[in-house]
Amino acid sequence: MSILIDPPRWPAHGTLFAHLVSDTSLAELHQFAEQQDISRRAFDRDHYDVPRERYDQLVSAGALEVSGSELVRALVKSGIRIPAKYRPEKLGAVLARRWSRTLPTEPQLGSELLGCWSQSHRHYHDRVHLLSVLEAIDWLAKNQADHEELMLLQLAAWFHDAVYEGTSEDEFKSAIMARERLWGVLSPGAVSKVSDLVMLTATHAPAETDRLGHILCDADLEVLARPAAAYQRYAEAVYKEYEHLPRHVLAAGRSKILASLLEKERIYGTPAGYQRWDRSARHNLQTELELLRGWL
Repeated sequence: MSILIDPPRWPAHGTLFAHLVSDTSLAELHQFAEQQDISRRAFDRDHYDVPRERYDQLVSAGALEVSGSELVRALVKSGIRIPAKYRPEKLGAVLARRWSRTLPTEPQLGSELLGCWSQSHRHYHDRVHLLSVLEAIDWLAKNQADHEELMLLQLAAWFHDAVYEGTSEDEFKSAIMARERLWGVLSPGAVSKVSDLVMLTATHAPAETDRLGHILCDADLEVLARPAAAYQRYAEAVYKEYEHLPRHVLAAGRSKILASLLEKERIYGTPAGYQRWDRSARHNLQTELELLRGWL
């Protein structure tokens, strides 16, 4: 575990700034920053911006000097880095462009769905999650789905958490919304398929022969296989959505979900998803389960 700092080369406020990061965890980074009296206001999602006047002192305190490119590579490898397209100021435009490619005749529907995904009570089931699922579908569906099937998968992703109230009815209500909004836009068969795909995200248990169902469910669960720091960020976002519950109640419910995933012979149903993500996901789930036992 290391704290890294790159040369102060970024001009702002009459001085030059360096980036301070951890190659392991945000908790380690925040702890170091607090010890060095660096204001939390200097934190920008995955790094601290520090003025050059602090550079030598931070190196003396243990920060390792690296080049800018080395710092970025370490941040990417750790899973902590947030790519520019995932930052709040970029997400809306990125997703709007994706919608215009998926269903260009329905811009108002795209705006409505973006509004749903932007609701303030969402911390994990938000626009970041939507873009992650869409990008995972892109990868999983390559050479596995034709153009129309890809459209249906993407629409299912857009609708799968369009209704998010934190209840067991969310997927059902989202599927109903898909039927209502897409009726008359797509063929009845296509509307039914999108609705059925949305419902699958309640159980993540598609039939063995349901190729599109496996692609969507694997894309929805891709987050489970991320590097430890990124998985921790995901778990903390989930906890925040249920912070109204006593900790032991949250832990019991969450543990039940994680245990059911670990009991599966395969968490991921597609060959590509299984090969790429299954082992990492199992490690992350087991690690979180051990943490949650301390909350019970």
